[in-house]
Amino acid sequence: IVNEILRLNEDPNVQGLALDLPESLYSSKVLNAVKPEKDVDGLSDVNLGRLVRGEAYDCLVPPTACAVMELLEDLGGKTVLLVGAGGAVGAALQCMLQREGAATLSCRWKAPQLQTKLLHADVVVVGSTKPDDVPGSWIKPGTTIISYSRDLLSEKHNYGRQNNHAAENTVGSLAIAMRMQNMVKNTERWIQSQQYRKWDLRCLKLQPLSPVPSDIEISRAQRPKAVDVLAKEIGLLTDEIEIYGQTKAKVRLSLLERLKDQPDGKYVLVAGITPTPLGEGKSTVTIGLVQALTAHLNINSFACLRQPSQGPTFGVKGGAAGGGYAQVIPMEEFNLHLTGDIHAITAANNLLAAAIDARILHENTQSDKALYNRLVPVVNGVRGFSAIQLARLRRLGINKTDPGTLTEEEISRFARLDIDPSTITWQRVVDTNDRFLRKITVGQANTEKGFVRQAQFDIAVASEIMAILALATSLQDMKERLGKMVVANDKKGEPITAEDLGVTGALAVLMKDAIKPTLMQTLEGTPVFVHAGPFANIAHGNSSVLADKIALKLVGEKGFVVTEAGFGADIGMEKFFNIKCRASGLVPSVVVLVATVRALKMHGGGPNVTAGAPLKKEYTEENLQLVADGCCNLQKQIQITQLFGVPVVVALNVFKTDSPAEVDLVCKIAKQSGAFDAVPCNHWSAGGRGAVKLAQAVEKAANQKNSFKYLYSLELPIVEKIRIIAQKVYGAQDIELSPAAQSQVDCYTRQGFGNLPICMAKTHLSLSHQPERKGVPTGFILPISDVRASIGAGFIYPLVGTMSTMPGLPTRPCFYDIDLDPVTEQVKGLF
Repeated sequence: IVNEILRLNEDPNVQGLALDLPESLYSSKVLNAVKPEKDVDGLSDVNLGRLVRGEAYDCLVPPTACAVMELLEDLGGKTVLLVGAGGAVGAALQCMLQREGAATLSCRWKAPQLQTKLLHADVVVVGSTKPDDVPGSWIKPGTTIISYSRDLLSEKHNYGRQNNHAAENTVGSLAIAMRMQNMVKNTERWIQSQQYRKWDLRCLKLQPLSPVPSDIEISRAQRPKAVDVLAKEIGLLTDEIEIYGQTKAKVRLSLLERLKDQPDGKYVLVAGITPTPLGEGKSTVTIGLVQALTAHLNINSFACLRQPSQGPTFGVKGGAAGGGYAQVIPMEEFNLHLTGDIHAITAANNLLAAAIDARILHENTQSDKALYNRLVPVVNGVRGFSAIQLARLRRLGINKTDPGTLTEEEISRFARLDIDPSTITWQRVVDTNDRFLRKITVGQANTEKGFVRQAQFDIAVASEIMAILALATSLQDMKERLGKMVVANDKKGEPITAEDLGVTGALAVLMKDAIKPTLMQTLEGTPVFVHAGPFANIAHGNSSVLADKIALKLVGEKGFVVTEAGFGADIGMEKFFNIKCRASGLVPSVVVLVATVRALKMHGGGPNVTAGAPLKKEYTEENLQLVADGCCNLQKQIQITQLFGVPVVVALNVFKTDSPAEVDLVCKIAKQSGAFDAVPCNHWSAGGRGAVKLAQAVEKAANQKNSFKYLYSLELPIVEKIRIIAQKVYGAQDIELSPAAQSQVDCYTRQGFGNLPICMAKTHLSLSHQPERKGVPTGFILPISDVRASIGAGFIYPLVGTMSTMPGLPTRPCFYDIDLDPVTEQVKGLF
């Protein structure tokens, strides 16, 4: 019985549990197994406790007790005797009678004082059958008598045959009505719980230190809220989260259906100037902005960030949790594994890669008949197609469901994919920077019978499955996109998909948990979604559509969702608008463009920076001319933003070496160049308080007229779309396609993929294809060396120059500084 109760407790379709059991089974263990909010009989200790404390609105009262009270009136000053009325119902009655002003007594049938108490009672409430040795004469004339028993709520109780128990009949009928009332109350509560809830967020206090400690020291000094507490504060239901440890939880997509009628909040994108080795701090601005909005201005806000790859974390870049007093915590959990999404992507990606090579091997070593017999085997005497095989038959125009009815020609068409190995574009992946996997040879074992080919590994976040995770709008959408992924061509030049290989369902199974965004928090206890992590130079560089959509519902109409695009506005922001916004249908309200005085000095012609070496005096001393010269890059990025018709606010990350004159100069030039506002920010050293002015500027900008538009029409030819991005965004004079690139463009156009958006794979270190060219290069021809397609993700991606999809480790990687304390189990050295 307890197991069944526990099962029904977790069933979201069950709003109430009523127990109808033999007397012997009404134990405390059984009664308290029912969730208090589903306990329509009101018999659990929690509901009784709330009743005793006077919290009648929050509890469910036992229906029998309510029925008895309904029959009694004008109890003030009267003496009420409860006889044989024990347990939860008796306790509830005593509490309710006393609250109505009655003097309440209680005793058992065998009690020696029973006769005396009966003679003095004005009302007698009987909770069990009267023994024969208790005469009716003990009760004084005029006494009100109400009898109830445990089985009054049972359908088996035959009231029609017990005419001498009219009072019991009345109580029983009322008790059934009161139970129905409890059911209605419970259902009303459930309906109310499904509505949007106002946030009741308890922010965490920050006490910034000077000098600012290391990121990991700051993270460790702040104790995060339990993630289930945070979830409740922002209006998530208990069945909408899946908890991972103390500080992380997956959020289920069912929330989108529950809040489908809730208006979205404001949508803010954080982008940056062209990156330099000095760093601009987009993640830090994103976190500082939401801390300012929520912890200091009392405006609901959510940050939506990408999950960092372990490649850069152990390579050269370090983590991506923000920094200083604007971080996601715990930062080591954020940067390492998180909830395993990247591992799920790796498993799915490599399953597909294995399926491709295995299929080529089996087709090359078997006859049509043998291949068909193995693809459609006899199982328990029955031979049948799987669902995905039936779908393939329909695509081939073979409308048959019986494997025995296919002709030889149909068997050959069904069984053979005829993959051309030279056209395979699907690579294996691993989430480690490993330059020696950039070109490999597979199939060298004797068991592969000489089918050797050259291949490569990409870093896991470059997988098309990562891009699909970031762009999918539902589980069904993700599954469809996974099936559409083109992995190669057949020998006739037609595309081969994951669906053709029969692996779509398996990929969806591996990704079923990864599609749910992960909930974490900032240093000031405000909510963060971490979900998906495509790089911006070799993919589209934005966190997931689903995280943004869920967050926009949760913040409410006046709230803000702040998300970040990778690298400079020319890379991550352009793809956010032209790819992500097309997939999501969402319209951004404001762009926050991040810059630093130091980075602008480098764009103005400042000397190169060497990692680990002291900064040269140009970066630590006032130099207004260098700053003014470098602002050309900031101006260009503002102009790029204006191409999309969205207001832009410049956030200037201030360092202690920046002079007031330099800060003022940057803000002045930014405003003159068309920025709605330009604001110096100190959130790195002061937390949310240091970004309050930025938050106020963003709030004002979000109320401005928004004339958002895409940069190009999808109907344009592929080459023309590439040219528009190169000329209008990068400032190129023109583009030049290699013969291989032109051949691929022709192939994709012929295959029907010409109407997809463009995702440029280009260096992030310059507006041009040459990383060393800072500022605003002009007059260059952008070389397109190759063109590839991510059909499942839904974009064409041209490769500009020599772009690698597998980073390498430097001479001194970050892992030299990363360690684990075996006693405390604390991670050291992350940044």
